[in-house]
Amino acid sequence: MTLIFDAFDTPIGEMVAVFSDDALCLLDFSDCQDRNERLLQQRYPRYSKEMKVNPFNIRDRVLKYFKGDADAFRGLKLETGGTVFQQSVWRALQEIPHGKTLSYAELARNIDNPKAVRAVGSANGKNPIAIIIPCHRVIGSNGSLTGYAGGVDRKRQLLALEGAL
Repeated sequence: MTLIFDAFDTPIGEMVAVFSDDALCLLDFSDCQDRNERLLQQRYPRYSKEMKVNPFNIRDRVLKYFKGDADAFRGLKLETGGTVFQQSVWRALQEIPHGKTLSYAELARNIDNPKAVRAVGSANGKNPIAIIIPCHRVIGSNGSLTGYAGGVDRKRQLLALEGAL
């Protein structure tokens, strides 16, 4: 299988976008390369890499997001892979409104599994599509900015951009 890659600068660091056919299957920060490779290898054990500039207008969409457009990714097809549980968490993440946050406990309740707080946190950490599946909007019950694969400083910047801080 051939995956289409693009790497580009954003206001908070270089990102890499990866497409499988016409669906975005990974969007993350380039300095998370080991994590990104692990996520891709789990889903596509034998992939080849093709570099393209701005496939499916991903650069333009990300730039619009950083300029405050909450609808920048509308209509973009996503392919997350993952377990049924992970997919349920990732769908619930997409229900968190732009500019709002939820705690891990609230997110667990939203998927009708209130005792799965740690599992929700684990699924959050395996989210392959940063920003669009907004795992950065999940915070600790005490309001702390806990855990984010791209780093807590980036999480703070994303939440500030969205008006959640």
